[in-house]
Parts: sequence; C-alpha cells; structure tokens
Amino acid sequence: MEKLGVVLCGLGFGGAFAPIYRDHPDVKFIGLFDTNGQKLEETSKTLGIERVYHSYEEVLNDPEVDAVHIVTPIPRHEEQAVMALESGKHVASTVPMALTLEGIREIVRAKKQSGKTYMLMETTLYTRQFLNALSMYKSGQLGRVQLLRGCHYQDMENWPEYWLGLPPMYYATHAMSPIAALAGSRVEKVVCYGSGTMRPELRCRYGNPFPAETALLRFENGLAGEVTRTLFETARAYLEGFNVYGSKASLEWGFKDSDDLIMTTLESADHRGYGTPSETLRSPAAYENLPESIRRYTLASGQYDPTQPEKSLTSGAAGGHHGSHPHLVHEFIRSVLEEREPAISLDFACNVSAAGILAHASALAGGKELEIPRFE
Repeated sequence: MEKLGVVLCGLGFGGAFAPIYRDHPDVKFIGLFDTNGQKLEETSKTLGIERVYHSYEEVLNDPEVDAVHIVTPIPRHEEQAVMALESGKHVASTVPMALTLEGIREIVRAKKQSGKTYMLMETTLYTRQFLNALSMYKSGQLGRVQLLRGCHYQDMENWPEYWLGLPPMYYATHAMSPIAALAGSRVEKVVCYGSGTMRPELRCRYGNPFPAETALLRFENGLAGEVTRTLFETARAYLEGFNVYGSKASLEWGFKDSDDLIMTTLESADHRGYGTPSETLRSPAAYENLPESIRRYTLASGQYDPTQPEKSLTSGAAGGHHGSHPHLVHEFIRSVLEEREPAISLDFACNVSAAGILAHASALAGGKELEIPRFE
C-alpha cells in the first residue's frame, strides 16, 4: 500500500483528529462514523469530509477501509478493537486499551492472528513536555534516573454516564506511560491504595469506592515510580503530568496542565545543602519530523501563520494535548505503511494498561502486591 483508507470512529474527542487525517499526505481518504447522526452530519459538512458511515459494522464491511481509529466510549474499546482486527483492519485506539486483563489478551490474540497493526494512541508520549524531557535524558543532561512520578488529576462530574464511578487506575495510562517510557523498563509489580470516600450513587456501575488511588510501581530494572490518579470529588487543577528525578538534574511538570517543565540542577558537592537552583524550561512544539501539511496541528487553533511557518511553529501555543495529536496520527500511518511495530508498541500498551487494572485490584485488596503478567 502507498496510502491508507482510514475511518475515524467517534467524533467527540475524536473529531480533533479528523482534519489531521484529511491533510496527511499518506491518507487516501478519511471516513467518519458516529452514532450521533447530527454530530456526524455537522462534522462532515464543517470539515468537507464526504465519506460517512452509520454503523460500526458498515465500517468493517467496507473493503476499501484499511484502518480504523477508535475514539468511542471506554467500555467499547476492547470489543471494537478485536472486531476490527478480526475483520482485517489496522487499529489505532484511544486509551484505555481495555478494562480487563482478558480484554487485553483478546486484543493480543486478534492482533497476532490477523497480522495487522495495533497502536495505543497515548497522548502523553508526544506532548511537547515529554519530548523535551526525553531529549534531555538521552543527551545525558539528567544523569542516571533515580525516581519517577506520574499524576493525572481530573474531575469527571457531569461527563457521560459510563465515566461515573470509574476506578481511577483504569484510566491511568496518561500518568503511567511517560514514567514507564523514561524508566526504559516494563512495570513488574504494583502496590496501590485507594483513598477518600465517594457518594453512594457513584459506586453503582463499577463497584468502586475510591475517588483517588495512589500506586507504587516496581520496574524490572530496579527503578521505582509513584502514580496518583483522581477522578471524583477531589479539588485539584487539571494536570496530566510527570516528574523525573536524575542524578544531575530533575524535571517536574508544573502545577497546571498548561505549565512548562521546571528543571532543578544538582550543584557541585561543595555548594550543596543550601538550596538547589531551579528554572522554568520552555518546551516548544515539536514538528520537524512531521509532514509539512500537518505541522500546524501541533499548535493551538489560530496560532499558525503559513507565510511564516518557522516563526509560528516555534512560538505558538501547543495544540491538542500539547501538540501530540499529529505525531500520533503520523506514527500510526507510517508504522502501517512501513510494516513495522509502532513506537508505542503492543507490549508497552499491554504493560501499562495491565498495571492500571491490577493497581485497582490491589487497592480493593488493601494494598496487596500484584505481579504484572506478560501477554505472550
């Protein structure tokens, strides 16, 4: 294949990806599917995308469709991914991968039997903050990684019904993925504690009593990480963040989601003990590895000036999820066309997804240590 036919399934949050696929040079066509007919019609008209589908089965039965991008309600992810793989389609899936270990196993089985690509579209791994941190780590500026922390604070009150009472760690990949990637090692074990109390009606759907959960992760290479996730009845500014503490320097995402990284540098031994200097780092949107036609999507709407792309791309405010969306689309498309494993590999997706599922199981068991299985 030289180009892909892709269908975007789910146009709530998923609608942000539609123009990126439309403008990608390796996309033959982008189609749209949503169960909300009005949203489907409005998105099609607004973006000038004529190909629409009125059921998921219609998408999978179209022989011209090579791949689907699933951005549907959380409880449908594992089922729809398996259906697509079994029908011979490549799959990009928003997080979480699945809500059960059996769901992960089914995706692995379907992916291996079909020989098709599966990529978890984890936004945090392409944020401008993470890409900056990764570059600094690879260059040696941070020294040896000593400790890692991830967090995701969000209030889900008044969101769609399937969110209400969701166990925090079931949707923890935004907090786990960046620290697992910086650790360079799979999560081996997890211990987790639930905290706080929720009003009774929020416990009904999932049987979850905890508005907040905190987990300790043990990586196979000996590093440890801490992950905290809140979803309900917890007053905190929104943040999908990570901290990495190194032997030479450390990086911490600021207080709010829009903040830049704060770097703390360890001084020479004779100056230590009296405070350590810190500075705020500007993390510009990364775009160099993207096709020119989608570079503007690393920026917030209205920030791009096509007559001066060099200036606007380096100075504009980052777009969706800190400029990550076009990187995810490009990596998915290229991994399929190049017939290779995506940068966000199946093994990585399984590991961080299972760590979240078992973290909640640990919390329900009062902090029991649980081992993360391999999905062979």
